[in-house]
Amino acid sequence: MKKFYAFFSIVIILNIIFLFVGIKPEKLESSEKKFKVGLVFDVGGRGDKSFNDSAYEGLQRAIKDFGIYAQYIEPSEGSDRESALRLFAAQNYDLIISVGFIFTDDITNVAKEYPNNKFADIDYVILSDKDGKIIPPPANIAALKFKEEEGSFLVGALAALKTKTNKVGFIGGMDIPLIHKFEDGFKQGAKYVTPNIEVIANYAGVTGAAFKDPAKGKELALSQFGNNVDVIYHASGSTGLGLFEAARSLKKLAIGVDSDQYSEAPGVILSSMVKKVDNAVYQVIKETKEGNYKSGVKTFGVKEDGVAYVYDNNNKDLIPDDVHKKVEEIKEKIIKGEIKVTI
Repeated sequence: MKKFYAFFSIVIILNIIFLFVGIKPEKLESSEKKFKVGLVFDVGGRGDKSFNDSAYEGLQRAIKDFGIYAQYIEPSEGSDRESALRLFAAQNYDLIISVGFIFTDDITNVAKEYPNNKFADIDYVILSDKDGKIIPPPANIAALKFKEEEGSFLVGALAALKTKTNKVGFIGGMDIPLIHKFEDGFKQGAKYVTPNIEVIANYAGVTGAAFKDPAKGKELALSQFGNNVDVIYHASGSTGLGLFEAARSLKKLAIGVDSDQYSEAPGVILSSMVKKVDNAVYQVIKETKEGNYKSGVKTFGVKEDGVAYVYDNNNKDLIPDDVHKKVEEIKEKIIKGEIKVTI
């Protein structure tokens, strides 16, 4: 009976904690397992049809394949992120994953506080000291990074091959170096195909809210389309849903990001630059469960099948055979190192 009351007290205390920090863990698997994974979503949470949903798919696949026990948390702003990570760490989860660069400081702080726990972060920001020397992440963090510029290069080339006005556009979410990688790669790919092409770029804002503002996305898209742009690529989370709405209304073309976004606007989405966050999440779970966890930086590019562009039965009618062939040739040159995308 004493054990029952002790357990009941712990449950009550945890529920009070969840109430006051404003976060609630959602169970993905009801049966208790020995290997436990906790995942904390980025701004926008589940349902963004992009970055977070891709991470969720990777977690779901790991649950199915490995029979793990998993929970996820959708935090709000600020300190909730660190609180969410700390909750999983305090409960001795075997692997704690955060989704997004915005977690860099939070996960670093928690990892130092819990040196015996294993962590992973998508898009962890690698910092440098005042002398330019790289500051490595703590020894219990796996920094999962992507060569977004390579995938963006491919869709930039595709956009240049499809435009009829010689003007293409880019819409970014938050105006930060990570999203600049998408823009830079897109511009380089477009100009590789057509050196004199004009690329117009706009950003939705300078805070995390810029990744969840479809109204702003539509406003920027309508402005670009009104300036004779006929293909727009976005890297803006759910803000990009506004781009799709604008493209649909004006019968223009849009390029999705992170996940295959064709279903959001069939016939309008030319392609999507897929950032295979699901593969990265799945792989780090697999390695950790098998006792092969590796901390430090791991990078996924075109060669590693970490980034790619979508070409399938849904969109192949929008991409003529000669255009597809040309983009595939460019892809092979990136893999072989004959094309180097710079950032």
